[in-house]
Amino acid sequence: MSEADRRRRSTRKSKTISTPMTTRIHAILEKEMVREFLAEFLSTYVMMMFGLGSVAHMVVGDKFGSFLGVNLGFGFGVTMGVHVAGNISGAHMNAALTFTNCALGRMSWKKFPVYVLGQFMGSFLAAATIYCLFYQAIMDYSGGYLTVTGPTATANIFATYLPDHMTLWRGFLDEVLVTGMLQLCLFAITDKRNNPALQGTQALVIGILVVVIGVSLGMNTGYAINPSRDLPPRFFTFLAGWGIQVFSNPWEAQMLENPGAYEDRRISVLPKTSSYPPNSSSLTPVSVSPTSRPSIRPVPPLGDSVNLEQF
Repeated sequence: MSEADRRRRSTRKSKTISTPMTTRIHAILEKEMVREFLAEFLSTYVMMMFGLGSVAHMVVGDKFGSFLGVNLGFGFGVTMGVHVAGNISGAHMNAALTFTNCALGRMSWKKFPVYVLGQFMGSFLAAATIYCLFYQAIMDYSGGYLTVTGPTATANIFATYLPDHMTLWRGFLDEVLVTGMLQLCLFAITDKRNNPALQGTQALVIGILVVVIGVSLGMNTGYAINPSRDLPPRFFTFLAGWGIQVFSNPWEAQMLENPGAYEDRRISVLPKTSSYPPNSSSLTPVSVSPTSRPSIRPVPPLGDSVNLEQF
């Protein structure tokens, strides 16, 4: 059999294998909106797998992880995500970036929910995957108790939480500023009319940008700078057993997890109302002699001025 006959036969077989279902699937995948949805889904999934995995190493891996490792994990996770979907959807992987591009007229608003849905689904699936991969390590580290605060807290593997020195509004302003820095630098990297990164190096430069933001501005809030990075994994931890505390600030979460400790702390900080020693109990016998009786001061009339130092 000649080579031409073999090709003809293979072509005939491929035509017979095709069905209306596969034809419909191919037609759906050819749609631009579907391809962009899948691109955002896959790129966000790749980014979050590397990022959350590095956080898991830092939290439950003892000597296997560090804060620098987390920055590198998210930074090069972003680089890989850009390579996955850069020429299809732009690889936003960030609902804030998608919103900015729509607000500036760079893309249609009708694509906004499609992009965000793909990002949220990819992030949620990545959180579930990391939970399955590190399940035993999480349980061994936490003793089987999934907590948000405390020395064995593990919810911070999946979402960011404020440290003790930050308030909710300070955290909000910090995230706004750092997200603005990210967007400004991204515009500078991709602006062809200014001084963009060299062709083919954009993905690497963007990853380095994320690392730089992490090592310089990441201490206060964990630099989520991305609703698609924080909200879906947080919702996953709510479903997986960490409870409603994942939507509270650290102090509220600690109060909900251990109300007894909160009461002890609240009572211990009450101001002292008196510096005098406590009086004797009414059941304690006290002998009073005429010489030991306290002198009684007359009460001044209501009309006179009262010297507060008497009391």
